[in-house]
Amino acid sequence: MPIRITRPGVHRVAVLGAGSWGTTFAKVLADGGADVALWARRTELAREISESKRNSDYLPGINLPRGLWASPLLTDVLDGAEMVFLSVPSQSLRENLRVVRDQIPDGAIVVSLMKGVEKDTRFRMSEVIAQELDIDVDLIAVASGPNLALEIAKEQPTAAVISSTSLDSATAVAAVATNSYFRSFVNTDVIGTEFGGVLKNLIAVAIGIVDGVGYGENTKASIITRGLVEMTDFAVAYGGLPQTLAGLAGLGDLIATCSSPLSRNSTAGRFLGQGLTITEIAERMNQTAEGLSSIAPILALAEARGVDMPIARQVAAVVAGRMNPRDVAPHLTTDDVPTLE
Repeated sequence: MPIRITRPGVHRVAVLGAGSWGTTFAKVLADGGADVALWARRTELAREISESKRNSDYLPGINLPRGLWASPLLTDVLDGAEMVFLSVPSQSLRENLRVVRDQIPDGAIVVSLMKGVEKDTRFRMSEVIAQELDIDVDLIAVASGPNLALEIAKEQPTAAVISSTSLDSATAVAAVATNSYFRSFVNTDVIGTEFGGVLKNLIAVAIGIVDGVGYGENTKASIITRGLVEMTDFAVAYGGLPQTLAGLAGLGDLIATCSSPLSRNSTAGRFLGQGLTITEIAERMNQTAEGLSSIAPILALAEARGVDMPIARQVAAVVAGRMNPRDVAPHLTTDDVPTLE
């Protein structure tokens, strides 16, 4: 394993999770000049990343920065880290935090790269982090935006939002997560930023469904437009700001996720539209489509605040097998009685 040599003025950061997004974000950080260690659960993957500078399982054909290295040992990866970026499946976050919490250096900023809601508790990822790590919320940040991993790994220009209750923390993370092809902006609306990343996944599943059954661009545009309304109503009901949903963490992420064949959630929806079951979809996809696991908790949260989410409800019906995918679009884009837009 490479020896980490301290370089004056260089930030030491750790990324936990060597899937497509974790590895891509580690590349972003390394290309921005940080000293980056990546935790890979499997020893053979850690070796490939460190020695060959490749992650052939998740980012085939992508050359990783020479200074980026990986290890299956959390103690090695977390040693001296000023910032810890978390990129694990949302439903396993709490379990993973219980393993690492005693190894995270005091004062380190912990950043969520995940876009999900915990099923059982309905907590956002930043809330799970605060509970399990028992750290000041000002040391917690979240990242979101139109961030399709493979495009970023190919260094196609894009932007993201770093959000924290502390503007200083958000600014510090954004400075490290910025390079020639990746620009990070900041805000302090953690609620709106997180929910934007979660909710767009549900709309992307809906887009995939109608694409899978063969509906065209008019239907998709209607769903995206009305979907943004649902997203905004929901986020505002929980304390988010409407302008956040109109920015990178909301509309920007929604457009990217709904329009790209690289989107896991849109892909899962397309399989649903083609008649595949959830089990069959899981067998075809080697990565998690967070939108599928977020449907139930989001609808429960919406009901608790009286937020009407017809698109999310119809997606849930298709997932549960209660609705034929071909019957979805008319329900998503029209009402029995005309209403004001």
